Amino acid sequence: KSGSTTLAASAAAMPEVQASHLLIKFSGSRNPVSRRTGESTAHISKEAAVAELKQWEEKIKSGQITFADAAAQRSDCGSYTRGGDLGPFGPGMMQKPFEDASFALKVGEMSGIVESDSGVHLILRTA
Repeated sequence: KSGSTTLAASAAAMPEVQASHLLIKFSGSRNPVSRRTGESTAHISKEAAVAELKQWEEKIKSGQITFADAAAQRSDCGSYTRGGDLGPFGPGMMQKPFEDASFALKVGEMSGIVESDSGVHLILRTA
């Protein structure tokens, strides 16, 4: 049996998860344009994006705002219209750092800052 067959079989056996995220894009993002505003994010440094995301993280953790409301107000992903909800997804459907973080979370748990080719994220596993 080849290793790839075993990997494919184990990936197929992995359940889907569901997660929401708050994405902040920056100059190094794969497509540096906010889906929320339609504006370029090419002027935003990675450091500034991380610093801003940390502020949102603190507001969420302290109960000042819900995750969904924060994503609706600030996320640069088109999912902002759904409070950041990405729906269910399985292995291989998201960028690897995002997938790894999502599958590692318990339901109801929020990640720390996760970087992908899209930008920097906070991820909330919802199912």
